[in-house]
Amino acid sequence: MTAVATTVIRHPKERISKCSLRFLHDRAEMTFMRGHPDTRFDATGFLLLAVDAPPLSIEDQGRPLLLLDSTWRWLPQLDACVTGEPIKRSIPGGLRTAYPRVSKVFDDPTGGLASIEALYVARKLLGDDDPELLHGYHWKAEFLEIVANAGL
Repeated sequence: MTAVATTVIRHPKERISKCSLRFLHDRAEMTFMRGHPDTRFDATGFLLLAVDAPPLSIEDQGRPLLLLDSTWRWLPQLDACVTGEPIKRSIPGGLRTAYPRVSKVFDDPTGGLASIEALYVARKLLGDDDPELLHGYHWKAEFLEIVANAGL
């Protein structure tokens, strides 16, 4: 299986030094963009990860992936950058994040994962099981255990 082409639109306030995807910038299949207010991305035909969408499945294989990288609070601003008709999909299985959340002002969705976690699971479900995506992720071992325990 070839690597799933993946576009990441990152909120401009996201600090790259703290971003869970920062170790993936040199990968050929990855494209990174900044989601400024005037940014527009035609996502027609892309799989767009969304918490409240139908679950991702192997039947979605062969499509490029779009990931919006921000805090949950800023996500609506990034969503406004997306035009066209993306295919919204969620991560199935009720996975929980290994990332220790500490927001005091905003509640994260129960099924919300760190961006790198969502990327890894989505690509795994699309037939591209590449644990190297998690290289440099501090909670890699814990998350891989969560995924294994979920039977994914």
